Amino acid sequence: MFDFSIITQWFDQLLRVSVGCPDWLAILIECVVVGVAILLAYALIACALIFMERKVCAYFQCRLGPMRVGYWGILQVFADVFKMLIKEIFFVDKADKFLYIVAPLLVIFGSVGAFSFLPWNKGATILDFNVGIFLLTAISSIGVVGIFLAGWGSNNKYSVVSAMRGAVQMISYEMSLCLCLITAVILTGTMQMSGIVEAQTGPWKWLVFQGHIPALIAFLVFLVAGNAEANRGPFDMAEAESELTAGHHTEYSGMGFGFFYLAEFLNLFIISGIAATVFLGGWAPVNVGIEAFDAVMNYIPGIVWFMGKAFALVWLLMWIKWTFPRLRIDQILKLEWKYLMPLTLINLVLMTVIVALGLYIK
Repeated sequence: MFDFSIITQWFDQLLRVSVGCPDWLAILIECVVVGVAILLAYALIACALIFMERKVCAYFQCRLGPMRVGYWGILQVFADVFKMLIKEIFFVDKADKFLYIVAPLLVIFGSVGAFSFLPWNKGATILDFNVGIFLLTAISSIGVVGIFLAGWGSNNKYSVVSAMRGAVQMISYEMSLCLCLITAVILTGTMQMSGIVEAQTGPWKWLVFQGHIPALIAFLVFLVAGNAEANRGPFDMAEAESELTAGHHTEYSGMGFGFFYLAEFLNLFIISGIAATVFLGGWAPVNVGIEAFDAVMNYIPGIVWFMGKAFALVWLLMWIKWTFPRLRIDQILKLEWKYLMPLTLINLVLMTVIVALGLYIK
C-alpha cells in the first residue's frame, strides 16, 4: 500500500533544505498548498455529486437527465456554477445584514472543516488529531448555527419556521450519529481517524466484520441518521418546496444560496466518507487471507478504495432519496427519539460487553 507521507516529507525537505526556506515560511507554504488542495477537491467533488444526483434521479424516473451542454451533459454543472457566480446578491428589506451574511459562511466553514478530517490515503489525512472523532463532530455542528441564523436573519417567517425545523432535526440526529461513532471507538480503542483505519487493515478486519452484529447495527443507523443530518430525502421536510418554498435559504440568491447548495451535497459525501472510514476500512483494501488475492488488492491505491466506498454509499443514499416518500416533521423526530436513540444506546452497551469479554473477531 502506497504511503502518501513519502511525498509530503519530500516536499517539506524540498522547501527547507533545497530551497532554504526558514521553518515559518515552509510551514506557511505547506498550509497554503494543503488549503488550496482541500478547496479544489471540495469544489470538484461537489460538481461530481451534483451531476451524479441529476443522472441518478433521472434513471429512477426513466429520464435522461442533462444531455445538451457537453458530451452526455457533463458541462451542465459548470454552466450552472458560472450562472450562479454572476447572479446578483441582494439583501432583504429590514433583514439583519450581519447574520444574513455570516449564516452561509458558517455552513460552508463547518462543511469544509468536516471534509478536512477524511482520510484519503495512508499518510494523506489532513487533520489527524488523537481526538479526531470528537473534533469532527464538534466542527460539523457549526452548520446547525448557520442554518438557524439564515432563517432568523432573513426577516421571513417561513424561513424562521424552516430554520427551526432544520435545526431541531439536525440536533436530534446528531445524537444517534455520535453514539454510532462511539460504538466504533470502543471497538478500535482510538478516536484518531488514521488509527481507526489502521485497526481495520488486514483479512476481514473491517468493523462490520470485526464487530459483527453491533457494528452492523451501528453502520445502518449511521447511514439513516447521516441522511437525516444532511437534510436529504426522505428527511428533507426542512426544505420541502410544497410547504416552505425553499426552506431557510428562501431569501438567498447567487453564491449566498450556492454555499447552502454546496454544503448540502458535500455533507452527503462527508457522511458517506465517514461511514466508509469508520465501518468499511477507509483506504484499507479488501483482504480475505489468501496471499495472492490480498497482494493484488494491496496494489490498488488507497485513495481508489476510499473514493470507491464513499461513492458507493453516496449512490445508496441517492437511491433511498428517490425511492421513499417524504416524512412529516413529527415522523422524523419520532423515528429518532423513539426508535433510533434507544436502539443506539442498547447497541452501545452491547458493543461494550462484547469488547470487554473479547467476543469480537480479532
